[in-house]
Amino acid sequence: MSDVASYLASEAGHPVRLVVNDDLQRSRLTVFFRLILAIPHLIVVSVWGIVAFVLAIVGWFAALFGGRLPDGLHQFQARFLRYATHVTAYFYLVANPFPGFGGEAGSYPIDVEIDGPTEQNRWTIGFRIILAIPALIIANVLGYLLQILAFVGWFYALFTGRMSRGIRDLAAYCVRYTMQTYAYTLLLTQRYPSLSGGPIAP
Repeated sequence: MSDVASYLASEAGHPVRLVVNDDLQRSRLTVFFRLILAIPHLIVVSVWGIVAFVLAIVGWFAALFGGRLPDGLHQFQARFLRYATHVTAYFYLVANPFPGFGGEAGSYPIDVEIDGPTEQNRWTIGFRIILAIPALIIANVLGYLLQILAFVGWFYALFTGRMSRGIRDLAAYCVRYTMQTYAYTLLLTQRYPSLSGGPIAP
């Protein structure tokens, strides 16, 4: 029976929430070749990321004058962030299945729920990149931790055919904070990323 869990942010009302539906089972074969198997996704997410960055600049001006990110831009950036979550989870062994390329909501065991666009304070929009610097630094540190967890988890999964719950949960925490940081930076939400989070419950 699969472990169904919802990894919430500091409270249920956070607009960016990581959802975990992972049974901890891992295929030894795909774990062994994970770096190679992930190459197509790494290429796509890199190209998509460039487009998302360009549109983030457009979105910044639009949000600065309109007080919110336009619906179309919000949907595009949310889809990119969801796809990036799937790829990150696959690459770092937080989940096992090979993800799709569309960033479809609910299509992967490690998924991100993102609320729709809302009005934001123009001052926080104007200084968003500066305000995001502390969170980006923390996300960068958590990125190194995620690499260490993936390295240890690779050996664990290769020998046991499963992922350690502790490793998976801590890795999911790193992914959750990072995606909240990207969502904040891309103007998908005005809510600052949270270091605290709800527990993963079976």
